[in-house]
Amino acid sequence: MDIHKLIEEQNLGNSPIGINDCKNSDYNFDLCGTDVVVFDEKSDSNKILKIENEFFIIHHASLSETNSKKLLQYDNLQIIQDESWELRMFLSKINEKRSSLFSDFAKNCLIESLFCCQKTNEAIENSDVFAPCWQKCASYYLADAISALNNQRPEPSHMLDMLRKLEKNSINEHISVATQTIGIERAIPTLLERMLKSTIGFSDLVEKNNHSQMIQENHDYFVKNSMLSDCYFYLGYINKENFLRIKDTLNRKQDLFHILKVAFDVEADSELLKLQSNVIKKSCIAILEAKFNL
Repeated sequence: MDIHKLIEEQNLGNSPIGINDCKNSDYNFDLCGTDVVVFDEKSDSNKILKIENEFFIIHHASLSETNSKKLLQYDNLQIIQDESWELRMFLSKINEKRSSLFSDFAKNCLIESLFCCQKTNEAIENSDVFAPCWQKCASYYLADAISALNNQRPEPSHMLDMLRKLEKNSINEHISVATQTIGIERAIPTLLERMLKSTIGFSDLVEKNNHSQMIQENHDYFVKNSMLSDCYFYLGYINKENFLRIKDTLNRKQDLFHILKVAFDVEADSELLKLQSNVIKKSCIAILEAKFNL
């Protein structure tokens, strides 16, 4: 679909607009969607459209954004509309700070991973059912950090493949800690089908934006192409993002664990959870000491 026609049909106005299309990158699938970023200073939720068998994800953004994770999502953004040249200047500043943004994002992810490890252990001590969910989040944050330290943006569909192809060094050796504690070796079609249904249900409850249709098609692509571990990693990453969106209201949503138990494919053994949490913690501290002198 012509992007200018989409802008007109969706009444996106005259705000600066850019697109990010991974079809132009080294990592892409035929079904990868196009991110349309509208710098209208709004905080509206993402809107997902499927037009002519192609997904378009409309994001609302700010030209005064300072969050390194969000700024990195605008890296290599293709400008579609920018009458004031504000977007050009904004992207130029991002490009100048690109290296420091990846470093800042990696550091934040390692700190968040340590926080999730702490939440895991506290939840175990308090018999909180969400303990294994926090452990999964800790694992994914570690994966995010390693990816960022290799100047790779977090892309759930392609991330595991990217991690596999990284050069061998003292930082990247911690990839195995992330993948093992995530549990990708458990991936089989029947399990993935169960995880898919719960992931879609959780997405519909939290996001309410048709993301579930994308999740379904990504799952189908992975399974069709025998990429079972990639599918497991992808579904877990989506659940991690949605879990973190509701983390401050978990005490009022205990019933959600029934859907998350399957969506995350969680581990019930508290001793194993403690072991996994400690292994992740050691990796985070080792990387923080090596890269940030912390």
